[in-house]
Amino acid sequence: MAMILVMGLLSGCANSSFVSRDGPSLGQIKRTTDAGQSALLIEVTDGIARQVSEAYKAAGFAEKFGLGQPYGALIGSGDNLQITLFEAPPALLFGSPQLTGNTMQIGNGQRGTSFPELMVDDAGQVDVPFAGRINVIGRSPREVAAQIVSRLRGKAHDPQVVVNISKDAASAVTIVGEVAATTRMPLTFKGERLLDALAAAGGSKQPVDKVSLELTRGSRHATMALNDLIAQPDQNIYLRPSDVVTISYKSASFTVLGATGRNDEIEFEARGITLAQALGRMGGLRDDRANPRGVFIFRLEDPAALGDAGHNIPVNPDGKIPVIYRINLRDPVSFFAAQRFMMQNHDMVYVTNAPISDVQKFVNIIGAAIYPIVTIQAAGL
Repeated sequence: MAMILVMGLLSGCANSSFVSRDGPSLGQIKRTTDAGQSALLIEVTDGIARQVSEAYKAAGFAEKFGLGQPYGALIGSGDNLQITLFEAPPALLFGSPQLTGNTMQIGNGQRGTSFPELMVDDAGQVDVPFAGRINVIGRSPREVAAQIVSRLRGKAHDPQVVVNISKDAASAVTIVGEVAATTRMPLTFKGERLLDALAAAGGSKQPVDKVSLELTRGSRHATMALNDLIAQPDQNIYLRPSDVVTISYKSASFTVLGATGRNDEIEFEARGITLAQALGRMGGLRDDRANPRGVFIFRLEDPAALGDAGHNIPVNPDGKIPVIYRINLRDPVSFFAAQRFMMQNHDMVYVTNAPISDVQKFVNIIGAAIYPIVTIQAAGL
């Protein structure tokens, strides 16, 4: 009689509200989103994985700024120019004893004169003796020399001109952030690139896989993971004067809850990881508890990443849409989608319990309640 009473009491408790869980069930999540309670449920397919991941894929340095060229090949504002003029005999211009400057005699009777260094002014021009005012900014020394020669024709006999650039402190880039030593690096004729700037600052103080590099040029900027920059030489572009290179430690993580091998906050590298990698780092799904159809990623999503799916969906005060991505790992094809779906900082992965797991919990409760009664009856008490 006591056993019948206990069974009757427990049978009324065999429901989802009685059995303890780590979180909502698959059905509860579906009902919440179907009721339009401020969250959008999206099934993760290969197409969705591509669309969302592409939305977060930022333009690289080459796409944003172009490869460029060695800065030393072009003349910039603030540069100092060393100009030397040569004239073939008989000298018409430089044969005058009143000529100022350093006059030199070279082979075949040619005479040369070098003038004090000329600084390029804010207008990008210099005043060259006998040639007048010349616009030089953004031009190569060879182009400037050719223009000076054209200006000297009729004044000098078969003139030749050599133009050299000597840089000053204005022609430098600044490297700051998580580096061994913040520094300003002068640009030379060699043509310094992004990774040269990092080396000049003594390298990163943080692990390479946790570091991102940002280039700021005027009002434009772009960021890449350092690992990606190293792996893609075409993104290692030439630097320009006044560029700012910032090395940042990028601490990104996602949180894992539910029927997984590990409930934790898990950090990942700056270049990002896929959902498939995330599942591996969390220890996979628990065979005894997890519902493979109930793997969810909770994210405050940028509306631009959702395309048409995000139309007419209310956003939160931060301009984000609460989205619950669901992937069904019972479907073998879903593993390909998981390899394309990129995790984002602050994502939360939740794996629901399998229905059989709740049944097992309930059976254990019944067993714990009945066993003492059965023992008493067996003892004849």
